[in-house]
Amino acid sequence: MSDPVQLSDEQISDQRLLKGARARATIARHAADVASVEGLTGLSLGRLAGDLGVSKSGVATLFGTKENLQLAAVQSAREVFIDYVARPAFESPKGMPRLRALIANWLSYVDEPVMPGGCFRVAGLAEFDSRPGPVRDALAADRADWFALLEKEIGRAQEQGFVPGRDPHALAFQLDALVSSANTASRMGDESAIPTARAIIDALLGADA
Repeated sequence: MSDPVQLSDEQISDQRLLKGARARATIARHAADVASVEGLTGLSLGRLAGDLGVSKSGVATLFGTKENLQLAAVQSAREVFIDYVARPAFESPKGMPRLRALIANWLSYVDEPVMPGGCFRVAGLAEFDSRPGPVRDALAADRADWFALLEKEIGRAQEQGFVPGRDPHALAFQLDALVSSANTASRMGDESAIPTARAIIDALLGADA
């Protein structure tokens, strides 16, 4: 029988890092789901440890503080949003087709919903809009990135002849407000929220767009 393969210290270290990264990602994703319902302030190391059947000390080792856990949840939720909303839209041509895909994907993301509490961004911004600090900064940066993407595609759509004379930021604001409102109304049981938002958005962007 051949001798067992011996791992080097570097390989062992790499495996531990990979295992830690996977555990961190799993906990952060669950934290995002919990926060979408109960808020980021409702997160705790002990709660997540209990939910996932791991030790509280293990969660504490990975995140250190509640604030770090909140920041990890924000980042995880951002990655989910990118995967479900932004990335698929990039398969559509630039300009109006991509803008419509972004909004349609976001409405679907809200309507399914992908997270148990609906859109994480809507919930998080409402919770932290008046709470200065790193978590608010992370949420604000994510919102700014989203607006920048919408405004970029609105600008391209205008180059194609659509929505002429409209201020890109103002239109992005309207689109964001409509889907955010639809998310809230849908969570409150209003079955007309998503269809109503779609109809208003179609009117804003133009029937021929």
